[in-house]
Amino acid sequence: QLASGWLTRQLSDGIVHNGQFDFDDIGLTIDVAFGLDALGGNKTTVKAIRAAVAADVGGYISGDATGDPGSTYAGATAKSLVLAQLTGGKGLSFGGVDLVARLESVVAGGAPIAGRIEDVSGFGDFANTLGQAYAVRGLTVAGSDQAPAALGYLLQQQCAEGYFRLNFTADKAAADQTCDGGDDATTSAPDTDATAVAVIALEALSSDDPAVKQAIRDGIAWLKGSQRDNGSFGGGTSTEAPNANSTGLAAWALAGNGSCGAAVDAAQWVKRMQVVKPAAGSPLKRQVGAIAYNGAALKAGRSDGIPSPKKDQWRRASAQAAPAMDLLTPAACRSF
Repeated sequence: QLASGWLTRQLSDGIVHNGQFDFDDIGLTIDVAFGLDALGGNKTTVKAIRAAVAADVGGYISGDATGDPGSTYAGATAKSLVLAQLTGGKGLSFGGVDLVARLESVVAGGAPIAGRIEDVSGFGDFANTLGQAYAVRGLTVAGSDQAPAALGYLLQQQCAEGYFRLNFTADKAAADQTCDGGDDATTSAPDTDATAVAVIALEALSSDDPAVKQAIRDGIAWLKGSQRDNGSFGGGTSTEAPNANSTGLAAWALAGNGSCGAAVDAAQWVKRMQVVKPAAGSPLKRQVGAIAYNGAALKAGRSDGIPSPKKDQWRRASAQAAPAMDLLTPAACRSF
């Protein structure tokens, strides 16, 4: 409840506005919706987010707001489609946009990258495994005939050790597009967030496909093996230290598989990052429910509060870690 309340207070007319750089952050807004939906009891707020995102979805997925008009950002399109579906729609006319057709238009059709999502943009192609996971979920729910290929490409991003890498093979003409075909130190380094988001997406499919079930088992096994003794998780190569984003996402994935011991341990670590009962004169007295990125951020918050340059980090951590607040006991985890 505290996490939900704080996240809801970050919205202005259903949108998270970045005051530091003065723009509406649609991607983060969708993350807030996903977090609130997972926690439950936030239908009115999530509905308001849906309406607000729909009103601006064209600019979000096409780059109009960033000076890249006419583009299609595959990951943004996929996230928008999942939001539309999660809130009761089909995504066929979300803000006047057929998100299914738009996403299908950026799914590669030929070998060796069949099923891979691609950005159509003057800035380049930055699509990655996170967007691929959302695309698989959205296209599968939509019954798209491109869903199997998208799923196949997602599964190729899982290394034999069980984790999913973040970035695709840079060379689209390379015959080997798999995680195992890359360099572990660079292109195929382990990534907790990519692994958790991919596992969450695969779990949402409720598929009987043996390949999907095996991918989930392998992903869960890797997450368990990479969890620290205190319950926390680090992220990818640039966020290797324990943090609330990665730990919260991992807890979510673990709970979806019924791995409640590891999920509860992760949730308990996230709880220690949450502002719960600040002292009367604390700079955090108005931030009850917020979840800090890590211990250092929480310590800084207790000293300085959450100034504008720090709000983005706190909001992202809270959005992705909030579902862990529903997993603090084995009983709660089993009903998640």
